[in-house]
Order: sequence, then structure tokens, then C-alpha cells
Amino acid sequence: MRKLLFQSLIRQPLTEQAPPRSDAVMEELAASINSAARRRLGRSLSVRAVDAGSCNGCELELHALSNAFYDIERFGIRFVASPRHADVLIVTGPVTKNMREALERTYNATPDPKWVVAVGGCARDGGCFAGSYAVLGGATTVVPVDLHIPGCPPSPTDILKGLLALLEQVNKGGRVS
Repeated sequence: MRKLLFQSLIRQPLTEQAPPRSDAVMEELAASINSAARRRLGRSLSVRAVDAGSCNGCELELHALSNAFYDIERFGIRFVASPRHADVLIVTGPVTKNMREALERTYNATPDPKWVVAVGGCARDGGCFAGSYAVLGGATTVVPVDLHIPGCPPSPTDILKGLLALLEQVNKGGRVS
């Protein structure tokens, strides 16, 4: 034990490097999302996240959107606690039998116009949990999904790009796949 303590004092910590910061790209993405949301809704975009039975990998990436690095509020996007205040439902994880009713009720409580985004491979088709006795499948088995963001888990930047693609497609009057 003493050996480990002394080694930890001498060695550098084993942490990941921060992602390279490209202010120009992030500012362009921020401006695009904000203008698309305001064109469609006349205000900022409100998001309600629903964990339908995931391993929490996608939730960690969603939470990273609120940290100081990404600061999702500057994009005109905010997470809300109630589906009654949401424009977009973000579903993560495969839909388990226990979460089916909760997801349906959340979807029904969200006012129109509403969009559903499935984040990660599990929300798309059940991912590595597909075929389990407790899993019904992806989010499409319970609610209509407007956009799938692939990845296990997708990065926060990919999630932002997906939301931008959703808003741009909705502004054109089409459905995103």
C-alpha cells in the first residue's frame, strides 16, 4: 500500500486530455441552432431527456452538454424537468418493460409540436441489450422517432449536430431519419 501511495505522488495523473477547442466551429454551430430554433418556434428549444433503461453512457454525454466547455444554454437549448414544457424528447437506452408506460406517458404529456430523438445505438434498436427478456427494443417500438443519433455513446458535438439537423429538416417541413 505504501508503494502505491509513493508512486501516486511521483507520477502524473492518468486523465484524458480535454478535447481540442475550436471556438469558430462551436460559435457557428451555436448560431445555426439558435436561428433554426427561433425560426421554427420563435424562442429557444426546450428538451426533456428520458432514460428508458440505459447504461448511462448517453446520459453522461447529455450532462456534458451543460458543463462549462459546451454550455448548451448559449445555443438556445435548455433542459426542462417537465414534459409539458418540452419541444423535444431525447430518449436514451433500450426501452425496458418497466419504462414503457413511463415513456408513453411522457410522450403524451408533451405538447404539439413535439419531436423525439433517439440517442445512441440502444435507443435505435436495443443495442447490446436487444433480445433480453426485459427489453422491448428501441424507442420506435413505443413512440414515433423523428431522428436517430448513432453512437455508443455519441459525443456531445454529435448530439448538437443532430439537434441542428432536426431543426433544419423540420423547418423544411420534412421528417428526419
